[in-house]
Amino acid sequence: QVQLVESGGGLVQPGGSLRLSCAASGFTLGYYAIGWFRQAPGKEREGVSCISSSLDITYYKDSVKGRFTISRDNAKNTVYLQINSLKPEDTAVYYCATARRAACGEGRYSYWGQGTQVTVSS
Repeated sequence: QVQLVESGGGLVQPGGSLRLSCAASGFTLGYYAIGWFRQAPGKEREGVSCISSSLDITYYKDSVKGRFTISRDNAKNTVYLQINSLKPEDTAVYYCATARRAACGEGRYSYWGQGTQVTVSS
């Protein structure tokens, strides 16, 4: 059974950092591109980052470039999203997902985790 489980969210002050984890089970995460998405209250879900399976090619939404870093540890079957210099507008539920394709932007994201809440507030 394919499963993705996010963790690492929490309440953090502006300027703080978090590292989100996306642990996979039921499939070998290293074979596939993994995307991170977020959905803020009252807003549509948006993609923030993606990492491909080969060469670890990474993509970022413009508003998070320089602050977010996506990486993978295939030995742990886990993808991470390091979030630095957090802003209140980063507050959202963060999800990881995969289309079970090798490259970002291919296929339809059909496997999703349950999400982890990130709240940025003083």
